[in-house]
Amino acid sequence: MPKKKLFSNAAKENHLYILILALTANSCNLDKCLARCKEMMNWDAKYPYKMISKTKVRGVGMALAMQGSAISNVDVASVALKVNDDGFYSLMIGASDMGTGCDTILAQMAADCLLCDVDNIIVSGVNTDTSPYDSGSYASSTTYLTGMAVVKTAASLISKIKKYGASLLNLTEEEVDFDGSYIYKLDKTKKISLKDIANSSMCNNSNALYASESHSSPVSPPPFMVGMAEVEVDLETGKVDLINYKAVVDCGTVINPNLARVQTEGGLVQGIGMALFEDINYDSFGRLRNNSFMQYKIPTRQDIGNIEVDFRSSYEPTGPFGAKSIGEIVINTPAPAIANAIYNACKVRIRELPITPEKVYFGLLKNED
Repeated sequence: MPKKKLFSNAAKENHLYILILALTANSCNLDKCLARCKEMMNWDAKYPYKMISKTKVRGVGMALAMQGSAISNVDVASVALKVNDDGFYSLMIGASDMGTGCDTILAQMAADCLLCDVDNIIVSGVNTDTSPYDSGSYASSTTYLTGMAVVKTAASLISKIKKYGASLLNLTEEEVDFDGSYIYKLDKTKKISLKDIANSSMCNNSNALYASESHSSPVSPPPFMVGMAEVEVDLETGKVDLINYKAVVDCGTVINPNLARVQTEGGLVQGIGMALFEDINYDSFGRLRNNSFMQYKIPTRQDIGNIEVDFRSSYEPTGPFGAKSIGEIVINTPAPAIANAIYNACKVRIRELPITPEKVYFGLLKNED
């Protein structure tokens, strides 16, 4: 009898998925994420558990997750682009950069579309008095949704640059092309630099080299993720230590690998905190007992073990350059992966967070009965 593949029923490209509506997954590398994560964890050698001593055991567990990219038919993103004197650009964004680096990513997208260096893009962060409207940096939407607004706005601006540049050459827009530095006649007999076009547009010009576009998506393509945890359980006290956490994400095309990696790591730490540490307690009068970080524990660097992140890119046709979201997917796997690792280590199944030593200890006692 052939060996059954691990998670042979996991989501695959062109499968139907259900968020609000039943839609087709145009991009999915979940199977490749799973294979890579197994390799990183050395899963086959560690599963399900290993005794470290008479009182300590290590177990491994995994979790698979999917999320979404913006709220379909609801969220909207807008940006504006203008040509400044000497041929550099101003990019005005309506989305807030909350530390994830969206200002950088959107500038990179604009530079790619406008065929220029990213240093030629001057980013103006969100100002609700002057920025184009954006429904907000939430719901894993900024790279996917605002990125498409950048792509559309850049295309609109290039059309205006070509039209104005062509008029300066006494040509039509159809007779010229743009290479990022020059508007040139298709037969290469005439050209004018972007710098000259920009300076000319500042005087006696009735067509401002400015464009603003919005984007809303009818779909919400899901990113996918595999997370694997290795924990060490003290059988005498119920204390759980996270030893290793491996994660592999399919977020479509990775626009900026460094920013994607640190955002993934940050989300994983949040998920680890939710799984093992963070707890809200009220007294009988409804007063919050742990009303400071002395009582409300969040993980420090010493608590989160070794975290390793990798990506298995797919191509999402509805996203900018094939990108999907990454904001929320990364917080989804730590809790179930850690819970499964604890179960594999000591056969205690915890279904309520956080997983405290007391819960594990009393679970161990129950297993002895």
